[in-house]
Amino acid sequence: MANVAKYNRDDVVRKAMLLFWEKGFNGTSTRDLQQTIDMRPGSIYAAFGNKEKLYGEALECYSQEMSGILAHHIAEQGSPLAGLEMFFRNVVIDRRESNPSEVCMLIKTLSEVNEQQSELLELSRELLRRAEIRFTGIIQQARDQGEIAETANPVVLARHLQVQMIGLRLYMKTSGKPEAVQELITNLFKSISIKQ
Repeated sequence: MANVAKYNRDDVVRKAMLLFWEKGFNGTSTRDLQQTIDMRPGSIYAAFGNKEKLYGEALECYSQEMSGILAHHIAEQGSPLAGLEMFFRNVVIDRRESNPSEVCMLIKTLSEVNEQQSELLELSRELLRRAEIRFTGIIQQARDQGEIAETANPVVLARHLQVQMIGLRLYMKTSGKPEAVQELITNLFKSISIKQ
């Protein structure tokens, strides 16, 4: 009879993601992982190879969760631009106390790991590229639906929004001023909307 894993991989990866997002790659010990995901070190390494590989799966999990939140808001708002604005508000303001960290896990990873963890560096960059591509597609839809100017360049605007998202999350962390951040988000989307 085959040896059946006594754990739910998705559940374990999500728990690890929340821990890594809070403590970072270097700040998370094997003991931390063992307590959080309820697996012995030998089982962790048998299932995932090593801490770096588990962290990589956690980064993918983080990226998928953010994509799901974004898709939910666009569907709920019935408008690409309104959905994107609601995504910004939700991630930067509404979830600030329930998330393990106010800083994007991908940005946190890029600021922490080095060439010794080159796979994690490249994966973080790749996941940020994918986020930029998603933003580009949403901006293209918004342009096609007349929400933003026909002359707007979706690629450039998507990059601008990604930079703003990173900055807004850092500003929220440093300032602790949700009202100020709310105003910044409102002004950001007013500046790109054709319905100013």
